[in-house]
Amino acid sequence: MAISGNINPSPATGPHHNLVTIEPADHPITINLIDRDALYVLRKLNAAGFSGYLVGGGVRDLYLRKTPKDFDISTDARPGQIRKLFPNSTTIGKRFRLVQVFFQHGKIIEISTLRSLSEHDLEGPEAVLAPNNTFGSLDEDAQRRDLTINSLFFEIEHCTIIDYVSGVKDLDDSIIRIVGDPEKRINRDPVRMMRAIRHSARNNFSIETNSWEAICRNSPKLSLCPTSRLRDELLKDLYSGSAADWFQLAVDSGIFFSLFPIYKKILSQAPREGPSYKDQLGKIFAVIDRLNTVLDEQKRPKPSHSFVLALLLIPWANARYDLSHLQLKGHALFHFSKKLREDLDATLGLQLNLRRSLRQEMSALLTNLPVFIQHHQNNSWPAWLRKKSYFKDSSLFFHFYMEAMTEQPVPEISIDLFKGLSKIENSRHIDEKIAHRKSKPAFSPKRGGGIFGLKK
Repeated sequence: MAISGNINPSPATGPHHNLVTIEPADHPITINLIDRDALYVLRKLNAAGFSGYLVGGGVRDLYLRKTPKDFDISTDARPGQIRKLFPNSTTIGKRFRLVQVFFQHGKIIEISTLRSLSEHDLEGPEAVLAPNNTFGSLDEDAQRRDLTINSLFFEIEHCTIIDYVSGVKDLDDSIIRIVGDPEKRINRDPVRMMRAIRHSARNNFSIETNSWEAICRNSPKLSLCPTSRLRDELLKDLYSGSAADWFQLAVDSGIFFSLFPIYKKILSQAPREGPSYKDQLGKIFAVIDRLNTVLDEQKRPKPSHSFVLALLLIPWANARYDLSHLQLKGHALFHFSKKLREDLDATLGLQLNLRRSLRQEMSALLTNLPVFIQHHQNNSWPAWLRKKSYFKDSSLFFHFYMEAMTEQPVPEISIDLFKGLSKIENSRHIDEKIAHRKSKPAFSPKRGGGIFGLKK
């Protein structure tokens, strides 16, 4: 099987419904490692008589001695009860209501009510993203999560990890395993395949055999998911710092071709010269990882979505238009730009539901690339080109293209000019911070109670 190093040869044992409690002496998570605001939420829930647990990625990352990006919380309190406890909050979600509690500097703590297995009715008729949502127990909530390593709970009273699915053992063994029957769980929500690949790439974990085979069989089912959801999940992987490893797994499982059907035939074709299109893509993913790592270290904004996605389309444009060898100007360049934009709109723009301005930025970067290839001489540019409004962005795009093709890193001085993410659509903290400014919490202490401004 492809990528044998990323697949665990041992057979799946399936989920364990027996509760295992890991005592403080047997795990590395301590109270002082938990975010202060998350700890405040947990303590306030407990003080009000509700249970509260750190859950999911926060427990996983702390166990692996990493710094979590988010500290999500689960509780037996209902959304309305949570809102009464936290006036600085709002409710989101259609299928299942989540409460977001807002803190300073745009920080958001997300609280979910424990969910029941009946949401997916695991023994009933199969249906993607079943709409039924009911509240449930800790055990049921664990059984309905995506991966065993994301199904752990940490409670602060005794500092224990609560494990119903052998998630701690899978963390210890560096294994990615889909909770329950992989076939059924993928049919319920095909995005689970992307999450399994993501955590394998990020943590260098093996994917358990049954889970991997189910992913390979069902990769075309990603097309059943909303395009905007696929786009948002894909962007998480592109900015993860492990995009190159993700790419190898995504190609071998077939997921890559569900996300980028434009590459189904191209990756098997031979280019006019140089490395294969697959190798070109692999090098471009490595360049994206390096760029994200450098900007992270400098605590600077990430590259724009248009910049990253345009880099990924270079092999496609080379195969379709012989992009790197084009020498166009005037009307010919204008007509080529129009043709490229039309093709982009009809393919990736439609498949990932990309906004119009983003598609325009992508097509401009790709259209200008041949001009910069043609006029690049001894690290200098003609004066007329340096005066163009697009010079800065397009010259940076050219430099990263050259790094991918020649493996010569872009000079730090060029990266220093990088303006970063100009229009952020999918950054959780910034987007939701903006949304928070535009709306007020439903509960306000000045109103003396009520929902959405209505009296009790």
